[in-house]
Amino acid sequence: MNKHVVALIPLDAYDQPRVDEAVRQGLALLGGVEQFVRPEEKVLLKPNLLARALPQKAITTHPAVFSAVCRALREAGCRHLSYGDSPGSPTTTPDKAADTAGIAEAAERYQVEKADFASGSVVPFPGGHTARSFYLCNGVQEADALINICKMKTHALERITGAVKNLYGCVTGVNKATGHAAFPNSEVFADMLVDLNRCIAPRLHIMDGVIAMEGNGPTSGTPTPMNVLLFSADPVALDAIFAHLIHLDPAEVPTCTYGQLRGLGVMDAERIAVRTPEGELTVAQAREKYGRKDFDVYRGTLQKGLLFKVMPLLPFLQHRPKVDLKKCVACGVCQEACPVEEKAVRSGNGKKAKYDYSKCIRCYCCQEMCPVKAIEVYRHPLTKLLSGK
Repeated sequence: MNKHVVALIPLDAYDQPRVDEAVRQGLALLGGVEQFVRPEEKVLLKPNLLARALPQKAITTHPAVFSAVCRALREAGCRHLSYGDSPGSPTTTPDKAADTAGIAEAAERYQVEKADFASGSVVPFPGGHTARSFYLCNGVQEADALINICKMKTHALERITGAVKNLYGCVTGVNKATGHAAFPNSEVFADMLVDLNRCIAPRLHIMDGVIAMEGNGPTSGTPTPMNVLLFSADPVALDAIFAHLIHLDPAEVPTCTYGQLRGLGVMDAERIAVRTPEGELTVAQAREKYGRKDFDVYRGTLQKGLLFKVMPLLPFLQHRPKVDLKKCVACGVCQEACPVEEKAVRSGNGKKAKYDYSKCIRCYCCQEMCPVKAIEVYRHPLTKLLSGK
């Protein structure tokens, strides 16, 4: 049986020499960086630069991890390196996000060029199951190979965001909001993300989980130590290991289930090998040694078989974004982030956020982009009771 390999390197601090060594170890356990890229290729590094945030917020890929990957590629003789991401916030440019996160400084140190993530064009993908084309940034289209340097975080729509989800930053600015409107629930959005990964076909995925984010992620959660770096050519297997480490069944993560269904990768534990500096582990052994049962991630579900019994109550039972008016600063970011044409939330000009739930598609872009952590996902207590969890 074919084993999909995930390298796991324990690391409890962003001390640069230690991170450099951890990245070397992780790449070596996968056969070396030369297994993924050649020196003459144009290699694009895709960190998570979701928002303009300092590294200690655990919203973005830490610059020490990004630096270590740059160094490893330079040592391998890679001559043409670039980097970029398209932030989710409509008020943040790629340059501002990279500067604040410390990624721009690291890139300058290793002479890694800024790729064009501000503009793009439509790229057909006739083999897609849910999406047949994508509006991709020019920097993605111009690269020969992409290395995905993602962040270990929770996510309101997909439970977790990792390797598969991080590729959404390859879609330019306003087109990401359009995508949320076109693919408005967790399952169809996950299926689209899998198509996006199949379209771009990254060579390697590296997850920064030294300090992860739990709770109200991916921007308003709590930084928490997970003390690992993960490496794999299989984004589904990598995300599945993330799920196992936080004692979450990968079958409850839509990007994992659709990723395996569509042939992007595997999530089944018996098909994944976890390699560490001390030797190979089963998934269960890795979870026992490096996992955390108390990691704050949404674990509940509303079983579809119960929908007809509770149909009259659905408007009250549906999960929905909820604003804490004491925290809201009336900045208007939530309104700008809302992909619905008529806007499901209104804010700005001194007026605090107010929702029209009849228009809300539950994409949680507002929650994701709120700069002051004023928005959370409200989940009615009855949904937990009805789901049997």
